Amino acid sequence: MADLVCVICPGGCRLSAGDAIGGRGVAGARCPRGMEFARSEMGAPSRVFTGTVRVSGGALPVVPVRTNKPIGRGLLSECSRVLAGLTVSAPVGTGQVLLPDVLGTGADVIATCSVEAARRGC
Repeated sequence: MADLVCVICPGGCRLSAGDAIGGRGVAGARCPRGMEFARSEMGAPSRVFTGTVRVSGGALPVVPVRTNKPIGRGLLSECSRVLAGLTVSAPVGTGQVLLPDVLGTGADVIATCSVEAARRGC
């Protein structure tokens, strides 16, 4: 049995999930999305990765990034290590794919805001 808090909607249902006769039972969900969330968390939990990537020649030193879809929770640390070694060149546009298919997950790392090239001179 596992106690979870659903993060799908602002309701924050407190869920109890575990094996029950005939499959996985979920208690406390006020909507079908909560039940699906609990089943997913019990089977293969995943999260959208968020972080930053260094920018070379940019007005800012880093750009915030995220994956365009969830990846396995067990891969988050490895994803962080991969991105720590990545530097992109300015300019960077919002939604630009900076690293396709990170760790073979099928998820792309995308920029979540723009970083212009640094101005030089007057």
